[in-house]
Amino acid sequence: MASEVYEIGGQRHVAPALAAGLYVVATPIGNLADITLRALETLAASDLILCEDTRTSRTLLTRYAIATPRQAYHEHNETGLIDAVLARIGKGEAVALISDAGTPLISDPGLPLVRAARERGIAVTALPGPSALLAALATAGLPTDRFIFVGFVPARQAARAKTLAPLATRPETLVFYEAARRLPASLAALAEAFGGDRPAAVARELTKKFETHYAGTLGELAGRLTDADLKGEAVIVVGGAPAAPDAGEWRAALAVLVADRPLKEAVDEIAASFDVSRRQVYQAALSLRRAADG
Repeated sequence: MASEVYEIGGQRHVAPALAAGLYVVATPIGNLADITLRALETLAASDLILCEDTRTSRTLLTRYAIATPRQAYHEHNETGLIDAVLARIGKGEAVALISDAGTPLISDPGLPLVRAARERGIAVTALPGPSALLAALATAGLPTDRFIFVGFVPARQAARAKTLAPLATRPETLVFYEAARRLPASLAALAEAFGGDRPAAVARELTKKFETHYAGTLGELAGRLTDADLKGEAVIVVGGAPAAPDAGEWRAALAVLVADRPLKEAVDEIAASFDVSRRQVYQAALSLRRAADG
């Protein structure tokens, strides 16, 4: 049965009744004050709260005096519970789904349940709120108009290389989750895969007492964050690959320089100004000289 009540600062509130359905509820990623009023109402009025870990969720629910029954729902049992959960909803109950922190389904369990509910015509309602992904992206100082959320960096070298290689040329900002203790290894791998001069930022322990932000190039961050004893959770934000220089533009500039400058000087200037490989510029310069001499 739903508890129907919750407390804020010792003041009791009664939550309005909920229609039957599945409610995907975002919860704080650290600071318990970041919960929304709508989330509190929903958790109090639900008949059941599915928690990634009931012990972790107890802290939040106790803070707001929510006594709704809880049930563990995690990657090891989520498929097996789907029919039972949806049967309860089918009988008129409201079920809330939360993760240990942040928005459910973002590198957390819940997709099979949401998908099954949709397939059976059951209402699924999202209650937006805290997200480490968005909090880190908003504070990184890197482009936010387009980004790719990659999730956790694979621990094994072969899997890590396979994941990172296709991303090296993507222009979008890249966002990764990582355990703080694995930051040294992951930053080194990212610097190797994308180049040490790629701009990046790391946000650790977001919204918590020891929240820390770092910014610089991947090479700088890899050299700075070498402590394997770092604790907590981290988000790594990496700038996208720079746009390839316009070939027509640099070739036109090269043609002007080659006409009245020594070949080496012209090649060096164009390669540096347009960030094009010196070998490529040199071959183009030779072609221009041959055409002029012929």
